[in-house]
Amino acid sequence: MVNDDIEKLFGELKGCFDIEEPVDGHRQRFLEKLEASSTVANKTKKIRWGWKPISIAAALLLLCSIGFNFFSGSPSVQQQVSEISPEISNTEFYFASVIEEQVKKMQGKSTPETQKLIDDTMTQLRTLDSDYKKMVQDLLDGGNSKMILSAMITNFQTRIDLLNEVLEQIEEIKNFKNYKNENITA
Repeated sequence: MVNDDIEKLFGELKGCFDIEEPVDGHRQRFLEKLEASSTVANKTKKIRWGWKPISIAAALLLLCSIGFNFFSGSPSVQQQVSEISPEISNTEFYFASVIEEQVKKMQGKSTPETQKLIDDTMTQLRTLDSDYKKMVQDLLDGGNSKMILSAMITNFQTRIDLLNEVLEQIEEIKNFKNYKNENITA
């Protein structure tokens, strides 16, 4: 069956095959073209090979410079402050953890009656944090370090006092609401 298909194909193509001899010098012209194209290909390969080491070197140089800048970049603000006053880092960590704990406690006691009070408190805390960042920058710029450090600690204490006061007000609102509900049901 396969042979029949092949025979049939060749039978249909009979007379369509190119059986003429090429013109004189065909072989010589073909070899010249082949040689010319191989010379161009060799030149192209040489050019590409010449650029390859340069491009690899450029890529390595770029990676090294990025790595150098990444690992030896300027110290963070926190590191610079620690160099000026190592105690402030410990103090800042302590106050920040106390403030974070009280903020969570305050937000946990949020009710519709206390929401405006909590929102106002968070706005005031953001303002105090912005002031603290300005003080840190003043400290880094070489201001009076004792006075600035004292102001930074006062800023933290102000935040804690504010949160304590708001927590007390939330408790008063809660107690007043419970007292009011007791009088209504009695």
